[in-house]
Amino acid sequence: MIVTTAGRTDQTMIDKAKQIALELNLPYVFRNKKSIQSLQKQMKEDVMVVGKNRLEIHLRSGEEPLFFHPNSASFRVKRILRGESEPFLQATKLEKGMTFLDCTLGLAADSIIASLVVGKEGKVIGIEGNKYIAYLTKQGLRHWESDIQEMNEAMRRIQVIHSDYRSFLERCESKSYDVVYFDPMFETEILESDGIKGMKQLALYTDLTQEVIEEAKRVARRRIVLKDHWQSSRFSRFGFSVYRRKTAKFHFASIELQ
Repeated sequence: MIVTTAGRTDQTMIDKAKQIALELNLPYVFRNKKSIQSLQKQMKEDVMVVGKNRLEIHLRSGEEPLFFHPNSASFRVKRILRGESEPFLQATKLEKGMTFLDCTLGLAADSIIASLVVGKEGKVIGIEGNKYIAYLTKQGLRHWESDIQEMNEAMRRIQVIHSDYRSFLERCESKSYDVVYFDPMFETEILESDGIKGMKQLALYTDLTQEVIEEAKRVARRRIVLKDHWQSSRFSRFGFSVYRRKTAKFHFASIELQ
């Protein structure tokens, strides 16, 4: 990975790009009016582009650039503020003041909902194994401005940690979170899922193991929740109770600990 600026740049953007390169221990490359494709070809690296309002990761594979966006969280927040529920909340049973550990943060769509519901009295921690996705999401949560004040506040409250969730769980004290949440890469791909196209090459494909589930049982006070493809073998393999939805491509499931 290298860091550069958007095509139309200024000294402020250059300084910002250099600072990000320093934070991520990556080389900064002066854009010099070159296209992203030519930089990729010349440097044989993926490219992080620092723009005025957002960061983008351009992969050499030619996938769509990856950038932070709340995706489905925006309309989900509006529904919840109207007093409606949704499958994620039916499975997690989150309430104000609870603590939520998202072991597979990605772009944080579910953690935004969790943070909205638990409020400032609660706590949401997001673990992301890829340091570039973790950085992208951390910056996005800090700076993204939606037209919903409650959503902005929820995003700012989320704490992002770059770590492997296995080792993080091992370091946690017993019964330290109300809910431990997993949303791993699905065993079966959902072709319509455009929101994660740019993440496929950067995402970690660490599979759940019985050892990880046992650690999660130790760390969680109330329940473990899994989001997975409707045909996933993980539900039965690890003893999850599934919240089945007739037309859904994915289901939520839980292991209740109380």
